[in-house]
Amino acid sequence: MRTFVYERPRELDAAAFADYLDPRSTAVISIDLHRGHLDESPDCPCPAPRARELVAPVDAFHTQARDIGVRIVHVRSVLRADGSDDLGGIPSAWRRTFPLHVGEIPNHAEHALEGSRWTEWLTQVEPGDLTVSNKRRLSAFYPTDLDFLLRNQRIDTLVFNGGFADCCVLNSAFEAANLNYRVIVLRDLVRGTDDHLEAAAFSMVSLHLGLVMESAELLAVWKQGNPT
Repeated sequence: MRTFVYERPRELDAAAFADYLDPRSTAVISIDLHRGHLDESPDCPCPAPRARELVAPVDAFHTQARDIGVRIVHVRSVLRADGSDDLGGIPSAWRRTFPLHVGEIPNHAEHALEGSRWTEWLTQVEPGDLTVSNKRRLSAFYPTDLDFLLRNQRIDTLVFNGGFADCCVLNSAFEAANLNYRVIVLRDLVRGTDDHLEAAAFSMVSLHLGLVMESAELLAVWKQGNPT
């Protein structure tokens, strides 16, 4: 089984990680693949252009994961329309710090507002999928009911895709590990701010949080059956 440790490929004995590889107790957590990040309009309030290429491969991976019986959980940022979760109170830190690197984000005040088109999913959400739509900050767990939902479904392994590798995915992976979930991050289905931060995020996950794999490898292991 091929994984990546500190961004170097490593062959591991799948049996040594059998508890990470049981699709029956696994959920895919797909983070923030919605219009507010992926729209090509200049009005996009928090553009993540590197993640636009993920839509088709994420949809393809989800289709195969569903066929195996793995549950899909789509998580998105949604803020109250009156701004009381963010600009109408204590603003999210990224609104002040991220522009120091990327420059002004012209429409950032519209990001993730409830009822706006910016919260529309751009990946396929099927009727049997689960959704979490009250992510207010960087972690998929805060202040959402994701942990409750997963434990109620007897899920103990989480497979992350989406964006950003160095922001919401990394925050969610750390929190998942702290909550004692087994963590897998799919390096081919996650994008970061840039190549450097993407590699740094994958390296941190591989050293401290769980496994970094490519989606085809994980699907192949699932299809082979849970090793014992």
